[in-house]
Amino acid sequence: MAAYTEFTGMGSATFRQRGMRQVAGHDAATVRVEPTGEVRGFVSAASQGQGHATTLAQVLADELGVELGAVTIIEGDTERCPYGSGSFASRSMVVSGGALILAARRVREKIAVIAAHMLEAAPEDLAIERGTIAVRGTPSRALTLADVAGLAYRPAGGTLPPGVDPALEATQYYDPPPATFSNGSHVAVVEVDPETGQVALVRHVVAEDCGRIVNPMIVDGQTHGAVAQGIGNALYEEIAYDAQGQPLTTTFMDYLIPTAMDVPRLDIVHMETPPATSVSGFKGMAEGGTIGSTAALANAVADALAPLGIDVRELPLTPDRVYRLLKETRA
Repeated sequence: MAAYTEFTGMGSATFRQRGMRQVAGHDAATVRVEPTGEVRGFVSAASQGQGHATTLAQVLADELGVELGAVTIIEGDTERCPYGSGSFASRSMVVSGGALILAARRVREKIAVIAAHMLEAAPEDLAIERGTIAVRGTPSRALTLADVAGLAYRPAGGTLPPGVDPALEATQYYDPPPATFSNGSHVAVVEVDPETGQVALVRHVVAEDCGRIVNPMIVDGQTHGAVAQGIGNALYEEIAYDAQGQPLTTTFMDYLIPTAMDVPRLDIVHMETPPATSVSGFKGMAEGGTIGSTAALANAVADALAPLGIDVRELPLTPDRVYRLLKETRA
């Protein structure tokens, strides 16, 4: 077993404390409702396979009260997207997601003001759901988001409320306060063959708390991939050199990585404890699978070998390394 706590969602205060003044710490998002009612979110974070295009779209759809299919996320384009600090250290959903939420709330507030003017109602009396803005208790008094956007971009056809500028767009920068922590536990069950030193992973359980979960399938997918990396780190992957310093593991014939045959079915338990410091309720979770899995596997092998008086101190626990430990004990 291995438990961990990870410092996530870092902003400028954390980087300054660490002497990393070259990292700004903020991220940014622009939310724009097009005249057609379609929604676009432009974010400073660039996805590396985390699924931002899906999860950030879900966040934006929830905040604006529109269908997911009406939302498009644009990222990694410095010509269209605002600048930020980057996607690393389990911070994208906390910081970029936070900026997106704050920008969306500003746009939603403006939508409500314009719609209230058009419906002759108070903004606080409106409900915005599934792209429709309606007066609570009187569903027949309703507008579509496209109706509101049409007036916002073409006010010549009507009159905007006093003091309200045209368009439906907002850019928000977000620099989170310290500190956000994700945490979790991994439990690994292994079998060690005393004749060959081969370690077989029988079962692996992950319980992780990444705060508010946007998409459980994406959390599961990231956890699966991260645990597979942890398995490689614990049992397979090693850079070896000969006596002259020449690398010996330069191809995948020699540098082993886990395959689908080596990764068992994972049991994943979702926990949600939103942090008080996060505007979004997110904690981040990208590295949780790698942090806990390697240590849990090493501890499981150490537990299996402990009755023989073997002390595990080195990774990876390849068959030859485990066999040597067993052989030394027998000698």
